[in-house]
Amino acid sequence: MKFAFTHISAILLLSLLLFSCRGQKTDQPPVRTHFNMNFQERFNSQQENRFFEDGMAMRAPVEGTVARGLLRHDTALFEGVDDAGDYISEIPFDLTRDFLYRGKERYDIFCQACHGATGDGQGIIMTGGYGYVPAPTFHRTESRDMPAGEFYSAIANGIRTMPSYATQIKVEDRWAIVAYIRALQRSQNVPESEMEIFDVDLAQLLDEHMVEMARLEALAEARAAGASDEVSVTRGEQLVVRNACQACHSLDGRDGVGPTFVGLYQSERNFTDGTSAIADEEYLIESIVEPGAKIVEGYQNVMVPYDFLSESEVQSLVEYIKSLSEE
Repeated sequence: MKFAFTHISAILLLSLLLFSCRGQKTDQPPVRTHFNMNFQERFNSQQENRFFEDGMAMRAPVEGTVARGLLRHDTALFEGVDDAGDYISEIPFDLTRDFLYRGKERYDIFCQACHGATGDGQGIIMTGGYGYVPAPTFHRTESRDMPAGEFYSAIANGIRTMPSYATQIKVEDRWAIVAYIRALQRSQNVPESEMEIFDVDLAQLLDEHMVEMARLEALAEARAAGASDEVSVTRGEQLVVRNACQACHSLDGRDGVGPTFVGLYQSERNFTDGTSAIADEEYLIESIVEPGAKIVEGYQNVMVPYDFLSESEVQSLVEYIKSLSEE
């Protein structure tokens, strides 16, 4: 009996000692029973591997392979273009109510800040005096005639100063946004003959429109009255930076979305309608205020009108462009 009690006491004491060691820190190396899992023959990131001809341990995917679920064989769906590389005109999804409302939700999150709630380009970023390049309205003729695939491409790849949203907006949601843009365009361009079908007071709508136009005109006049009348190359350069003109027009002679400013003044411009002209002051002013009036060969009509600039601001831009041709 005494022997059994002694053994039980020893077991209890040993158990207490083991429990008392839990959670204790030690500088001793851990007990390892399978060393090759800790000390494997492997390469770290960016480490050299002389086995391969290029010496790189990190291997690129085999050319032509596609990860599971990432096959992009449908160019119309994933790129917005057909087999010939032209933008498609139709949206490759059924235009259901849920699909349009999904587009509205995504539009309000990603697009409204610049393009405005109605797509008029008067979002808070554009009207808040932050100096951003004006976003184009979706209700101009060029935008209404734009293929659906071109809108999709702008969302997926970005355009001019607008960044790509490929990592933020899924493929289906991009098309949903395009569908909602079409709905906005339709809502702002309904013929009177169709509006008469509904219970709408057209006279009242016209009066409200005229009031709004008068308000905007008064704001423009107030801005012009408070603006400086200075015309100088320095002010023109500041306006180029403020309006991010260099995003489309290079200042080093390279072609971009639009022609370079270097050497532009007094150069001959050939237009898509077969005519040509010398880029004098009158031409430069027209190109700033009404860029769609004459389209130079090799370029697209994508520039928005800068008719919100004052006369002295436009003239300062002209003086700066002239200075780049005199160097």
